[in-house]
Order: sequence, then structure tokens, then C-alpha cells
Amino acid sequence: MSGITLFVTILQLLCGLVVILAVLFQSGKSAGLSGTIGGVADTFMAKGKAKSFDARLAKATKWIGAAFIVLTLILNILH
Repeated sequence: MSGITLFVTILQLLCGLVVILAVLFQSGKSAGLSGTIGGVADTFMAKGKAKSFDARLAKATKWIGAAFIVLTLILNILH
């Protein structure tokens, strides 16, 4: 295994672990009938949700997931 392949593999492993942790730290979303009834109050109370910790985790999950996919493609090309 070359040095570049080893480096990209380690980066991919770290990205995978960070994505797992980011998903586990996110709070659950409301679902079902209770989510429908409580959804009105949720939208009223969620004016600052874009700056919340959950919003930052969701954005980080998207970006790190994209990096994981790119690293996977790079590893596929290197092999």
C-alpha cells in the first residue's frame, strides 16, 4: 500500500467516525400524528433554529458525508 493510499484511507476512516458521531448527537425529529399536531408550535418556536446546535450538526453531517464520498471515489481510483 502506497503512502497516499494509506493517508486517504486514514482520512476516510476519520470522516466515517465523525459522520457517525454527528448523526448520533442530533436530536430526533417529530414524526407521526404527534409531530403533525405539535408542528405548528414547533415552527412558531423555531425562529432561531438556523443557528442552533442541531442545525450546525446537520450542516456538518452533509459536508463530512460529501467528503467521505469523495475520499471513497479517490480510493477507488487509486486501487
